[in-house]
Amino acid sequence: MEGVGADSLGSGTAPANQFWIDVSRRYQYYLDKTTPHAIYRWIGSAVIVLIYILRVYYIQGFYIISYGLGIYLLNLLIGFLSPLVDPEMEVSGGGGPLLPTKGSDEFKPFIRRLPEFKFWYSFTKAFCIAFVMTFFSMFDVPVFWPILLCYWIVLFVLTMRRQIAHMIKYKYIPFNIGKQKYGGKKASASSSGSRGD
Repeated sequence: MEGVGADSLGSGTAPANQFWIDVSRRYQYYLDKTTPHAIYRWIGSAVIVLIYILRVYYIQGFYIISYGLGIYLLNLLIGFLSPLVDPEMEVSGGGGPLLPTKGSDEFKPFIRRLPEFKFWYSFTKAFCIAFVMTFFSMFDVPVFWPILLCYWIVLFVLTMRRQIAHMIKYKYIPFNIGKQKYGGKKASASSSGSRGD
């Protein structure tokens, strides 16, 4: 008798659960299709940012939401600029530095703590959530916005100064600028070009 009651209860909630599972799968499918199109993703995000800025400017409010959004974006930026494994922890752990320190060391590409796609997704989602919050007056806390802006600028400068000092100390650049080139390739290309004349 227990099995019959459990079955009827499960079948009543199954269609609703199945609907949300299908929606989630479809959403993930389209999200996955955007992965290789970084430029278009960022253009779409820039449009969302512009819409949010125009909304806040037009309403002349919700500055506390913007401040919280700025702090969250700063946190995302730090994750985006940081290596997956902190070289400071590697050195103190006795395992030696993970990133190459000499020209003769093997080239190892920079691996971020927060990959570009997750950075973009969190960035865009944060602006969408902040935009929706601007429609609820309970989030419009009256504040003197220049103070918040000054706080954020000071926080940004201090955080970036610390991050840049970390980059200089452990000699890494958080961007892969093109494919690594080797000297042998150029020499052979120039000698073959001179033979063709």
